[in-house]
Amino acid sequence: MPSTLDPQLRRAIADRVRYYRDLGIYDLYRRPEAAQPAQMPALAGDEEEQRAGATRIEDFTFPMPKSKVSISDPASALRLIREDIGDCTRCRLHKQGRKQIVFGVGNPKAELMFIGEAPGADEDEKGEPFVGRAGQLLTNMIKAMGLSREEVYIANIIKCRPPGNRTPERDECETCSPFLFRQIEVIKPKVIVALGAVAAKTLLAVNASMGELRGRWYDFRNTKLAVTYHPAFLLRDPRQKKETWKDLQMVMKELGLEVPKPVGES
Repeated sequence: MPSTLDPQLRRAIADRVRYYRDLGIYDLYRRPEAAQPAQMPALAGDEEEQRAGATRIEDFTFPMPKSKVSISDPASALRLIREDIGDCTRCRLHKQGRKQIVFGVGNPKAELMFIGEAPGADEDEKGEPFVGRAGQLLTNMIKAMGLSREEVYIANIIKCRPPGNRTPERDECETCSPFLFRQIEVIKPKVIVALGAVAAKTLLAVNASMGELRGRWYDFRNTKLAVTYHPAFLLRDPRQKKETWKDLQMVMKELGLEVPKPVGES
């Protein structure tokens, strides 16, 4: 490929790659020069690029991930997504001290799914999301809803621990979140709870405060989504636990779970 791409071609390639990322496809391969590429629908600017002799988008192949195959068993489908991820090197985090991929845990047929921001040190060590102090609080929150941790599904926007538990960068979220979207597609939860601002903003593609995001329902890929505070934030500011409980009660009502009455009410 030429060292300098025509601006139109660069934009077209970026659009095409973004499209395939949304499908969960990341590994792109250059065809050998002798190969005759199959024609793909033209994007804006393709004809001009071909006349100019520039490298075309069609000179790359986009393999379909194995987990796109229709599988009736969600547990098997999740295993295939995990295989697609492999020992991921798609973003910089694999070079910045992460020990392992933290995929997700819970019931593959869960009606309720919690999505956090990123693994921390404890999660990176064990390979399971929300197992540290924040995870213990999340487990207690789930119990307060009348459920067990094994009945729900828990995952994060990104699957590798950022160094020093820093906030994930936007490109890291964009690279990793399509795998999460595929997990959601397989599990088909009735309700998703986004834990914290990073998870909420990434899933909803909005830039708003927690005060603006909480207390309402969102339609996310044909699934109802609610936003509440991250358990790690609640450890720093326990005053917000009351507000979080309001959010969880909203979720409980949607799931048909019994909401405990305040003390003193009959």
